Amino acid sequence: MSRVAVITGGAGGLGQAFAAMLVKQDWHVVLVDLPAALDALPEQGQAVECVACDLTDDAAVERECAGIVSRHPAIDLVVHNAGVTQIDLFEATTIASQRLVMEINHFGSVRMAAGLLNAVRAAKGSHLAVSSVAGFSPLYKRTAYAASKHAMNGFFLSLAAEEARHGVSVTVAAPSFVATNPGRYDFGAEGVGRPGAATDGFDEMRPEQAAAIILDGWRKGRRFVPVGRVARMAWLINRLSPGLYDRIMRRKVEN
Repeated sequence: MSRVAVITGGAGGLGQAFAAMLVKQDWHVVLVDLPAALDALPEQGQAVECVACDLTDDAAVERECAGIVSRHPAIDLVVHNAGVTQIDLFEATTIASQRLVMEINHFGSVRMAAGLLNAVRAAKGSHLAVSSVAGFSPLYKRTAYAASKHAMNGFFLSLAAEEARHGVSVTVAAPSFVATNPGRYDFGAEGVGRPGAATDGFDEMRPEQAAAIILDGWRKGRRFVPVGRVARMAWLINRLSPGLYDRIMRRKVEN
């Protein structure tokens, strides 16, 4: 019987990279994303099923998770990958847009973790959270994004301690910048845009590169996986000298 993985943000570049790698290894993959995003995908094979869901909708997430669990009572891996970004100075953002980023990036993951909790326990499986360098350090023009990723880190690293007694592992991955939507960044009504499309990105990685590093770290049982050279350096420098990290970060992106 195939192992089962659920991937949120499954229609995006990184979600598709995760799915392709797992399908090649004979996994059954459930892609969760917005209806329009899933409709835009090319036809998926028999090893892939698509579930349309808005992760900000409590009732919808509960309903769709129940449907997934009815088909897959034991889930080996949940990749919490769905997310959006917001790039602007805090003074130019609104409380509504800050809340929206948190609802999608953080609470979307919390809702999915709750809905699939028992199925992951049944498989003694894993939660794999795709966070960011912004989840452990400050990042210029990313107040909402950094806040949501810090919240994700705190939630999943705490969940790891609770779920260990059920045989469940938790891994948090922190890429610096994955170019999932190059040239496609556009502000929505709330000033929120597609991830992986920023013009001030650095240490850019292709989705396939990032997915390979993240899955390798997860398979090795790592609790935290900095993804890429800059992410590893940022993790070390921010721990040893937050002031030095702040100066380097500003020099890189404050233009």
